[in-house]
Amino acid sequence: MKKEEKKENGLSLLGLLPCPVRIPLLEGFQNFLQNHPDVEVNYELKAASSGLDWLKKDVIEANHVDQLADMFLSAGFDLFFDNKWMGKWKAEGIFEDMTGLTHYNTDFENENISLKDPKGDYSMIGVVPAIFLVNKNALGNRKTPESWQDILSEEFENSISLPIADFDLFNSILVHIYKLYGQEGVEKLGKSLLSNLHPAQMVDAKEPAITIMPFFFSKMIKENGPMQVVWPKEGAIISPIFMLTKKHRKEELKPIVNFMGGKEVGTIISHQGLFPSIHPEVENPTSGKPFVWIGWDFIYSHDMGQLLQDCESWFMKGAKRS
Repeated sequence: MKKEEKKENGLSLLGLLPCPVRIPLLEGFQNFLQNHPDVEVNYELKAASSGLDWLKKDVIEANHVDQLADMFLSAGFDLFFDNKWMGKWKAEGIFEDMTGLTHYNTDFENENISLKDPKGDYSMIGVVPAIFLVNKNALGNRKTPESWQDILSEEFENSISLPIADFDLFNSILVHIYKLYGQEGVEKLGKSLLSNLHPAQMVDAKEPAITIMPFFFSKMIKENGPMQVVWPKEGAIISPIFMLTKKHRKEELKPIVNFMGGKEVGTIISHQGLFPSIHPEVENPTSGKPFVWIGWDFIYSHDMGQLLQDCESWFMKGAKRS
């Protein structure tokens, strides 16, 4: 969706919004623009399900910093850290965290986790946590898995459904499993994947014993049914919802950043989408539950684009069935 009237010096905002909260976020943003007629912005905020390809195209075609959108909003390790995409612009120091938040929500700033970028380039608005949905009927006599380590065991080979179509979350799961359990762990995760079957084979196909999915979908589980929500013991692996803003347009961008990084948006994503907010004044419904975060030291010490390619190869190696 775009704001039609585009001034010559108007701002540009591109991004992907999590599907469950896209409409309320768009409505909130449109109300914000009506109340701030001085803010001129051309924006396109698609549903996350539409994928990153169109955003990557914009980044590739930008041969100069002025051709790049002024603000990006999306989850995704590959877009934001791969040197083929946003990483090359980040290396030139063109981005700055403008939220003004000195501290994040205590869910994401404590002795176990620190989401705030120490270099002050990236900002976030929240996270997408990955949890287990266990089908007790398909589990059989196997013990309910309590941790990421449990689902890598041999007894869960060919038993797990993964959010492969949700590239942001899937990529995050891959790199986190790599950090926790190495290449062997990523290959074991591939072995755990329930085989993709031809429709003709689906008649006798078994259901996945475990489905790894965003925490949001736990809202749809019926009480006393066969499905059980499990929050992993190590913590829910998270895919952060990043916000990247151009440093040299700070003055013009600040009102939009204040809105997108503010309590109103934080409350929408946290309470309507179960995507916990990093805003310190938002009380998240997941408060007190642990999260797994790969860490900025790890990100800054690895070629994340190459690592993602390697993880995908190791995963597919494990997923191949003889």
